[in-house]
Amino acid sequence: MIRCVRLWTGEDNNSHFEEGFLELEPGQRGDFLTGKIDAASVSFQETESGGAFAWHTAPIRQLVITLSGTLDFQTRDGHHFLLHPGNVLLAEDTAGSGHSWKLTDDSSWRRAYVILRPGADVPFRAKTRQSARA
Repeated sequence: MIRCVRLWTGEDNNSHFEEGFLELEPGQRGDFLTGKIDAASVSFQETESGGAFAWHTAPIRQLVITLSGTLDFQTRDGHHFLLHPGNVLLAEDTAGSGHSWKLTDDSSWRRAYVILRPGADVPFRAKTRQSARA
């Protein structure tokens, strides 16, 4: 399983998040994989250590794949979650009060942005009590 955090805008117009994972299926050579995800583009970005970004929304529905750096994300209601290298953020909070983030370690934040096509299926599954033990 690949850790994924979904960030979305709730009916209260605030950003909310849930922990989960990208569902993988058995593949060749003993690998596990997702199906193809319908993406429009991929780009890369780097923010030097100590970086932060004040309140904002995602510009578009996208996957953000952390390559290096550890980040503390916060929602307006004061809830926090951390992203580590190898984690994926499914950013769907394209409206509302938004979220903020700051780097928490001495590494730069290197990441890949995967812009999703409208209606693209992402195999995100929220953690349940049973999957949390897996």
